[in-house]
Amino acid sequence: MAITTNDLKNGMSLNLPEGLVQVVEFQHVKPGKGGAFVRTTLRNVRTGSVVDRTFRAGEKVEQAVIDKREMQYLYYDGSDYVFMDNQTYEQLAVSEASLGAAAKYLKESDSAILQMYGDEIVGVELPASVELTVAETEPGIQGDRVSGARKPATLETGLVVQVPLFVNIGDRLKIDTRSGDYITRA
Repeated sequence: MAITTNDLKNGMSLNLPEGLVQVVEFQHVKPGKGGAFVRTTLRNVRTGSVVDRTFRAGEKVEQAVIDKREMQYLYYDGSDYVFMDNQTYEQLAVSEASLGAAAKYLKESDSAILQMYGDEIVGVELPASVELTVAETEPGIQGDRVSGARKPATLETGLVVQVPLFVNIGDRLKIDTRSGDYITRA
């Protein structure tokens, strides 16, 4: 769908010759001399690289329609993660590369919003935090009470986070999916 650069909004996706990009920021500039233009900051959806680009005001660009589907993670099948669409109940096998870092926060029966462009997955939206169980960690040493001391803990999904010394194997922890940090015990 072709739109003009005057219609750009933050978060809008565009299909440009450089690839599929998302508008991070835009500014409409009308100098005293010469024609108006639109200065944009664009993030490549596939690679994550950010580029600044300037368009003439009123220039036509192709808008990309990103379909957001809420799906439930069912199971890991060797090399793929299998998701089920919550509306149609059809199953979709997704490679670990398509999920990126989001794969470390998923456990069976969790929900995620998959952003799809055609048949390609271009992004994954997770809840702000998830609850995961500690699979492996060293015990806290008696007398080691340094304020703010941390130790590594491996969670049930294989994610390694720094946790306080009082956390033990089997504890359920709340983890921030945006930064990967420990929040609290659940």
